[in-house]
Amino acid sequence: MNTMLSRFIPCGAYAKFAFKPMRGCHSVYCTYCLPFIVLLCCVILGGCTEKDEFEQDQVGNFEALWTIMDQHYAFFDYKGVDWNEVHQRYRARVSNEMTDRELFDICGDMLKELRDGHTNLIASHDVSRYWIWEQWPVNYDERIIDQYYLNFDYKRASGIKYQILPSNFGYMYYGSFSSGIGEGNLDLILSYLSTADGLIIDVRDNGGGLLTNVEKLVSRFIDERTLAGYICHKTGPGHADVSEPYPYYFGPTPNHIHYLKPVVVLASRGSFSATNNFVSIMKSLDQVTIVGDTTGGGCGLPFTSELPNGWRVRFSSCPILDTQGKLTEFGVAPDVRVDMDLDDRSHDAILDRAIDILTTATRP
Repeated sequence: MNTMLSRFIPCGAYAKFAFKPMRGCHSVYCTYCLPFIVLLCCVILGGCTEKDEFEQDQVGNFEALWTIMDQHYAFFDYKGVDWNEVHQRYRARVSNEMTDRELFDICGDMLKELRDGHTNLIASHDVSRYWIWEQWPVNYDERIIDQYYLNFDYKRASGIKYQILPSNFGYMYYGSFSSGIGEGNLDLILSYLSTADGLIIDVRDNGGGLLTNVEKLVSRFIDERTLAGYICHKTGPGHADVSEPYPYYFGPTPNHIHYLKPVVVLASRGSFSATNNFVSIMKSLDQVTIVGDTTGGGCGLPFTSELPNGWRVRFSSCPILDTQGKLTEFGVAPDVRVDMDLDDRSHDAILDRAIDILTTATRP
């Protein structure tokens, strides 16, 4: 029995793409919203008439998965992955006699060859994953900050924890870009922090979420229309069928409070996906310094498709580039590289360095 290969998001003037739970983005719905992504589904897929069919057996499901990735994944050339060689190696391990769990494990291993935290195979019994941050130091301990820097005294609004440190520098921790940011809440937060001489924005261990929240936050730290980066999209099934990059911009939020004093952003390997985008944009601003570790990457907008057996695959499409036109799929490097001392349970070396940097920047 044959079945349709994939059920991509319907065509139309959509600027919002929602996907079911993926721990890789630390959110219930990993949703990317950008005002310039209009009619993009049709363009990415080279049209809206995907009709490939495969047998609804183990071999057919393997071939469907490989073909979906072959035609629509964005980073084969960038990562130097020979997808045909990968097919040959993994196809030899697949037979119609194997169980669903055995097939899932093989397919999951094949997807790991892409080294992509946005690429997952989702079945009822498991989710395959490649989470780069699991391989690196966490570089963030909320308890240390709460106890030794905030004295368990802080405010919270719109998913943001904030307070003015004894050094008279503001501190904001934003744990997930999936947490909605209200413009009124941001006004109250930045108004409270306005007396601080500088500001620390901590996005360590923030696994991503909504790009609309990235824009809302960045827009409070600029005073003019600012280049945020570039985006490409797939124009056909070939690995090199990718459009020329086209720019997108953020503007300052009109009639709201902005913060233009020196800013330090704290990042770690756990700063992934939308957070990777936030760090990339903030790094391009003159008054901002990035401190900590390289981010976890993840600069491709994720899309989902379905195999004949109902398993879903999520994968990176539509690469987002930084303001220099470079891909940040493997992360954004900090301006100042610092690791926490895991044996010191009363100090955060990354936060300490941020305070030192702001002290120097604001010294008369």
